[in-house]
Amino acid sequence: MSAFIIKKALVVRGLVISPPIALAPMVGISHSAFRSLVQGKGGVGLLFTEMLAAKRLPHDNAQCSPLLIRHISEKPLIYQIVAASEEEIGPAVEKLHRLGAEGIDLNLGCPAPTQRRQGTGAVLAANPQQLSKVLRRLRKDTKLPLSVKIRLGNSPESGELRTFCLFLEAEGVDMITIHARLNGEKFCRKPRWELIGEVKDAVSVPIWANGGIFSAADARNCLERSGADGLMIGRGAVECPSLCAEIAKEVYGLDVALHQTDSWQTYTQFIDLLEQRFAPERQLGRLKQFTSYFAASFQFGHHLAAAIQNSTSIDQARRRAARFFSRSAC
Repeated sequence: MSAFIIKKALVVRGLVISPPIALAPMVGISHSAFRSLVQGKGGVGLLFTEMLAAKRLPHDNAQCSPLLIRHISEKPLIYQIVAASEEEIGPAVEKLHRLGAEGIDLNLGCPAPTQRRQGTGAVLAANPQQLSKVLRRLRKDTKLPLSVKIRLGNSPESGELRTFCLFLEAEGVDMITIHARLNGEKFCRKPRWELIGEVKDAVSVPIWANGGIFSAADARNCLERSGADGLMIGRGAVECPSLCAEIAKEVYGLDVALHQTDSWQTYTQFIDLLEQRFAPERQLGRLKQFTSYFAASFQFGHHLAAAIQNSTSIDQARRRAARFFSRSAC
């Protein structure tokens, strides 16, 4: 791996990403309300949607689908898709162009049973012949930045990751995000950032490191060990929505104002955003999913998570959260 250099901006097919800190695509989390919450704290250079099925995408209504609702301020925004065949790509890309996507990401790491049955995500990654068809159709149909999100592979010693990244670059991929865990490894497993570093110099496209970043110290350690061009922050940003801002200031040395809002203010801000962006029946479930991560950093946070999980309305959830924060020093 070459000498460690922190890049404060990336330019990919004319798309300026500054700072190179991305908010990860997370199912049920990376919707408009959460993206705006984190973006409002500062420090985010790139946003992603949650995972979208290419087959269904052309038929979804962007005005009411919680997966597609987007505020005008959410830029740049890359739409992540899963696809099984090249036939699904054309209509999906046409829809994304109409939606004003700033880029398209193909998920090649999701191991969920639904994705396995449909031949998408990690299953598509394991089928190079089919993957080649999908990537070539994507590259043919769009001039937008094309990225992929992958895992390290099946073995740390096989050279599999290096070979796969070279294959992706040859098929026209502009950026590669590597989740620093092997296929099948759980989130509790310590990330293997150094394995990203072993392939960084093999390709010329930007490499993003993802996984296990919960503090500015983690971010610096990840960059030093991986040599990555950028960082993608996932669950850490749910636990602490100001994490990207802290990383931008403390690691990248950028002049980012850290807003001194307490946890209750952040939580109510998120509820307000949910109420602004989504229909009433779409709000509570997303609040419950967010709270399961957000509460993890608090002493007795499991009490908050349980209270919200058992709530039957957004108003009840707000009242229960108010009681929790009034009694907690967080």
